[in-house]
Amino acid sequence: MVIAALLVIGGGNLQAEALLCSKLTATGNAEYPPYLWRESTDSTRLMGANALIFDEISKRLGVPIDLQYTGPWSRAQQEVRSGRIDLMAGAFLTVPRQQWMDYVYPAFLQTNSVVWVRKGKGFAFTRREDLIPHEGITVINNSFGQSFDAFAAQSLVVSMVPSLRQAFKMLNLERVDYLLYEQNPAQAYAALWGFAEEVEALQPPVSSEGLFLTISHQSSCNNGALRGKLARIVGEMHADGFMAQALEQGHALWKSTPH
Repeated sequence: MVIAALLVIGGGNLQAEALLCSKLTATGNAEYPPYLWRESTDSTRLMGANALIFDEISKRLGVPIDLQYTGPWSRAQQEVRSGRIDLMAGAFLTVPRQQWMDYVYPAFLQTNSVVWVRKGKGFAFTRREDLIPHEGITVINNSFGQSFDAFAAQSLVVSMVPSLRQAFKMLNLERVDYLLYEQNPAQAYAALWGFAEEVEALQPPVSSEGLFLTISHQSSCNNGALRGKLARIVGEMHADGFMAQALEQGHALWKSTPH
């Protein structure tokens, strides 16, 4: 990466302005409507609320951000962890993830995670402990926030599969009792794949978590100045209503785009 530095002398003090890369790369979960998805199965273009938000962040930062499809969610995380990709376009806050990427505050969006069951095969559910007698499934390397992740690791039997579609199939075949996944993406794909009449979401959500912009510890672009600028921009975009507007546009885009 080419690094550009601007030094400003004022009031007798030497101040170092932000050291910014001439270009940044980003990736994310490409099975995550209305937040992020591929335009088509043979396309690498990512669409959705998160794509709109990162385009706007790029404009306000004055640095191009190349949002790339890098494969399944597990692969996207590995690309950021290694530093081959600079930014993650949406991640829940967990302690393990903090070991390999920095979080930019505040979160740019919120999302609920819920329990999905086959219609007519549900069970009494008012709190997460009600899941203990049952067997669940989710997608590899998915998170539901630090609190629920820790509870699940200690108390639940939850299998992992590579894709949400496979998880839905296993739920539909009654090979598991429930599926854990974020409400909006699962609802969107259930309708697309023909599962909408077969499954339903239990309430309340198991977690409500923020989606954060993050920066790889291994990125050569990661420095305090950049993190500070990104935090300011995210805060401004909340204040001027851009984040809420982007989420509305993400929903509309998903509904209007052929899949």
